Amino acid sequence: MESDGITEFSQHRSRLFALAYRMFGAASEAEDVVQEAYLRWAAADQAAIENPEAWLTTVTVNLCRTELTSARARRETYVGPWLPEPVPSGEFGPLETVEERESVSLALLTAMERLNPVERAVLVLREAFGYPHAEIAAMLDLTEANSQQILHRASTRVRGGKPRYPAPTEQVRALFERFMTAAVTGDVAGLRAMLAADVVSMADGGGKVTAARRPVTGADQVSRYLVGLTKFLTPATTFAFDEVNGELALIVRADGERASSVMFFEVDDQGLVDEVLIVVNPDKLNRIEA
Repeated sequence: MESDGITEFSQHRSRLFALAYRMFGAASEAEDVVQEAYLRWAAADQAAIENPEAWLTTVTVNLCRTELTSARARRETYVGPWLPEPVPSGEFGPLETVEERESVSLALLTAMERLNPVERAVLVLREAFGYPHAEIAAMLDLTEANSQQILHRASTRVRGGKPRYPAPTEQVRALFERFMTAAVTGDVAGLRAMLAADVVSMADGGGKVTAARRPVTGADQVSRYLVGLTKFLTPATTFAFDEVNGELALIVRADGERASSVMFFEVDDQGLVDEVLIVVNPDKLNRIEA
């Protein structure tokens, strides 16, 4: 092994970022934790570490648990709804199954804000990375039975006991196209027809740009709200689709270059949009390139 272990660490870096991002829902905070994990790795007796992957994973997840306490405190004073930072899907490595895509979806990461750090760690380690409960228990200083109980409780809290997976790309794209047509033409009734009765829309402006500071609920209110967003469009505004956080997203660029908003639709089992998530905080759009 190299004296500084850089090559060994580099082999795990993208995986550690993917782990930390799922814990925080914020790329910048994930990068900080990965850097701290490297510093601890560089200072450790690497020759005595039998399984570098397990060692680095344990260090990273426990650093996240510690940092989540202060991160959650910052979010309590956040202006308006807090949504995760959108990240191009390619930064997570292969997302080959619906379960893997769901594990980075904005809807799931937003719901995971209801969990405490230990619940979040167990859910991520088990569902996103497939660690057995025995290994999770060792990493988090739990019993195996406790890990199993925590997973059940965490899954119930974020999903209501029922798995929710990102809808097929073709279905979401069709809904986005219907949305754009209805919104631009002011067709409130047409837009309402694609929304579930109990749809919720949340916009994250972080106090940096204009955005609804409370969730908008109900098909009537959300349809009028979304049509109203068209007043912010200019002749230079462009629209594009891209895969972000494991699902198709609509990317709006006010000047045709830098992303000004990223919109996600979550779809229920009836094919209706039951959640609209819009990130407009410019600090959270840096990873969405032109």
